[in-house]
Amino acid sequence: MFSIFFIYPLFIKSGKDLKVEINSTPGVYQMSIDNIIKECNELKKLGIYSIILFGIPDVKDSVGSDSLCEHGIIASAVRAIKETHPDMFVVTDLCFCEYTDHGHCGIIDEVKQTVVNDATLELSAQQALVHAKAGADMIAPSGMMDGIITTLRTALDENNFPHIPIMSYSTKFASAYYGPFRDVAESSPSFGDRRSYQMNPANAKEAVAESVEDEKQGADILMVKPALAYLDIVREIKNATSLPLAVYNVSGEYSMLKAAEKAGEIDYEKVMLVTMLGFKRAGADIIISYHAKEVVKLMACKGIQ
Repeated sequence: MFSIFFIYPLFIKSGKDLKVEINSTPGVYQMSIDNIIKECNELKKLGIYSIILFGIPDVKDSVGSDSLCEHGIIASAVRAIKETHPDMFVVTDLCFCEYTDHGHCGIIDEVKQTVVNDATLELSAQQALVHAKAGADMIAPSGMMDGIITTLRTALDENNFPHIPIMSYSTKFASAYYGPFRDVAESSPSFGDRRSYQMNPANAKEAVAESVEDEKQGADILMVKPALAYLDIVREIKNATSLPLAVYNVSGEYSMLKAAEKAGEIDYEKVMLVTMLGFKRAGADIIISYHAKEVVKLMACKGIQ
């Protein structure tokens, strides 16, 4: 029927033997590193060897200091995973929203109450090197700062990490579909919103142009996020670029299906599969999805390749 390359999102929080299910995203958990290690075992049994990590630190501040520290939650998790599962491909989300007390994706100008692009780029380069030194296999910057791909590619190349690819959140729309994610990642903005640095959902031309520009800057993989409402953009970007294309099947999309299943309104398994097929048909080479484990199990049961 169709083959899919999945990346499964994992949320890491400090502690021991911690596994907390989030009400808005059934089946999605905040986990301590020891349980993340166990989860990797289960993923590998299903044939899923690629994960993307999001960190939830104990202490947040105005600049996201935990994300810049080699002993921070993400760096510690990457080292632990690579030590116990060297065959697991570890992607790290690079952003500041989970690590800052204001919940925005960069450094804030306190007077203007806006994100400062260039100051954020400087710290983003530091964060990328922390991830790379810890053993990350790929960096995925989600903050949507202008020039982020050039900044990270330069920083990685100049510090002996030219082999580490960058998966760009190249077309990331401002979206209400992210709500449940912010519950899991504890990353809701404390003021305003992110429309000043995320894409306008109505502007298709700019959406394609952003991905084309990131290809020019040196991205290795492009992405459309969210996926379900933007399959037209997925196809346009696929036609306009030569890079592999990922889609992020985001938390709101996942939670809608889960809620409809609970209400008995849909045949959950069939809707889930046809959703994945839609992503693939539109042009996705990679799907980041909270459904990944369920889909892989279902495909194995039905003998779908």
